[in-house]
Amino acid sequence: MKYIVCEKPGQFLLKEKEPPVRKENEALLQINKVGICGTDLHAYAGNQAFFTYPRILGHELASEVLEIGENPRGIKTGDKVVVMPYISCGECIACRNGKSNCCTNISVLGVHEDGGMQEQIVVPSNILLPANNLSDNEMTIVEPLAIGAHAVRRANIKQGETVAVVGCGPIGIGIMKLAQIAGAKIIAIDTNERRLAYAKEKIGVEYIVKAGADATNKILEITNGDLCTAVFDASGNKHALEACPDYMSHGGRFVLVGLSKGVLTYTHSKIHAKETTLLCSRNATTDDFEYVISVLNQFPTESFITHNVPFTEMIEDFDSWLDAKTGVLKVTVDFK
Repeated sequence: MKYIVCEKPGQFLLKEKEPPVRKENEALLQINKVGICGTDLHAYAGNQAFFTYPRILGHELASEVLEIGENPRGIKTGDKVVVMPYISCGECIACRNGKSNCCTNISVLGVHEDGGMQEQIVVPSNILLPANNLSDNEMTIVEPLAIGAHAVRRANIKQGETVAVVGCGPIGIGIMKLAQIAGAKIIAIDTNERRLAYAKEKIGVEYIVKAGADATNKILEITNGDLCTAVFDASGNKHALEACPDYMSHGGRFVLVGLSKGVLTYTHSKIHAKETTLLCSRNATTDDFEYVISVLNQFPTESFITHNVPFTEMIEDFDSWLDAKTGVLKVTVDFK
C-alpha cells in the first residue's frame, strides 16, 4: 500500500509498504480522506513541538472499517468512523481525573506516532466514533472543531458574552462558530483581511478587527469600554499571544489554544489587576467529539474546505499551503 512520510523538515516522500495487520482490540481502517492542519504545516516547516522525524503525518481522518472485533460502541465492518487521534494511558493522574486529552503519556497520531497519510491504518478500537451520517468532508473537520469545542467548554462561555478570537485559521474559525452556538457575540481578530471576511460572511461573526496597534481601541469601542470577558488565542503567534490580555475585561478569561514554542512575556501587574483567569486548552475529549458531531449541520463545511487534492499531488502542492495569501483555509487530501 502507498503512504506519504515526512522524512525531515521540508521533505515528503511517497513510498510503499505491506498493509498493517490488526491485533485484538484494534481496527483496520481504510483512509478515505485526510485533513491538513497547522500541526502538519509546522512539522513540515520544522517548527512543531513534541515532534521527531521521519513521521507519517495526518490525524484529521475520514475512514471506514475494514476489520474490527467486538467493541462497546457496536461499530461494524463497513461503518464510517471518526478517529479520535489521542491515545491515552488511562492510568496517569490526568486520565484518572477525566482529562485524557492531556494524559502524561499521550501519543497523538501523526505527531508522536505515525498517522493517517496512508491507504490503511490500524488503531485501537476505543478511539473510534460511528459516523455513518457524515460525509467524508464532514468527518475530516470533526477533530479540529473538537479542539475548538474543548476550548469553549474550558472557558465556560455563557449566553450574551462578548468574546474575542485571535486567529482566523481553521481552529479559530471553529472556536468562533462554537462560541456562537453557546450564545456569545464574536470579535474576530487577524491580520489577513480575506480570512476576516470569511469569518464575517460565512461564520456570521458580529465584528472583525484587523490586528495591530489600534486593535485594543477598536475593541473598546465595540464593547463600550468593557473589553471581552473571554479571549481565545488560536494563532500561536508570540506577538498575538502577548497582546491578548489587552483585549480582555477585568475578571475575564484568557484561553491559549494555539501552541507557541517560544517564551511569552507578560507584565504581572496588568494581568493581576484584571484578576486574569489563564487557561490552556489542549486536544479534546470524547465529549467534545460527540458534541461537534451533534452540531456539525450548523457549520459551513463546504466553504471551509478551500482546497482538495488526490494524495498523488499532495507533495507537489504542499509548499503553497504554507502561504495564507493563496487563499488556503482548510486542505483535504483524498486517499481513496
